[in-house]
Amino acid sequence: MKKLLSYIIEEITGTKDFSINEEETPSDKNSIVNLTLAIDPKYIGIIVGKEGKTIKNIKRILAVKGVLENKLVNISVKEPEP
Repeated sequence: MKKLLSYIIEEITGTKDFSINEEETPSDKNSIVNLTLAIDPKYIGIIVGKEGKTIKNIKRILAVKGVLENKLVNISVKEPEP
């Protein structure tokens, strides 16, 4: 999941200056994958998109991969900590 999200973000923003933290929590049926993207604030608007359309579509793409791997995917975007 992390590799796919990294590829998508890199292609959308044109930068490699971001980090992704991946945490997986096992569950009964599906495991839950929490992805936290820390990126420069000037790119957050590009990632979220108009009315949140871009981030929704990124979530859909990762959800498809999640279904194939029996995982639920959550994505959050934040500014990097200094």
